[in-house]
Amino acid sequence: MARKAFFATDAMREQVGSLAARGVPQEKIAAIIGCDAKTLRKCFRNELDRGMAEADAEIIGALFANAKEGNVAAQIFWVKTRIWREHEAPREPTPGTDADAASQVVIVLPDNNRDPGLTEELRKAQIKYLSKRPRRSPR
Repeated sequence: MARKAFFATDAMREQVGSLAARGVPQEKIAAIIGCDAKTLRKCFRNELDRGMAEADAEIIGALFANAKEGNVAAQIFWVKTRIWREHEAPREPTPGTDADAASQVVIVLPDNNRDPGLTEELRKAQIKYLSKRPRRSPR
């Protein structure tokens, strides 16, 4: 049996944009409208994007207004997110996890002994690299 065709009306478009602007998840908007979430994204892409953008703009405007009125928390938030970029110190690996999984990987390609000078430099670099790496404790 064929599926019934879905037709989007202007009232639906307005409702989708309004719900998206309020932050309602797409699955719930689809349930309210009476369609599948995939159909919602296909038929109402513009309304979903515009609704979310309008909501973001409204909240940013309120934050900006509060910051201009002297709200110190709003000012600090604005500066930290828009001006300064604080860098978090790298965390120590959690015990019991594979610490090397997130670490930098160095790949040494074989040179087939075509250039003895290059072979010697690669060997020195490898020894230097391996001497700096912390040793793993036996499991």
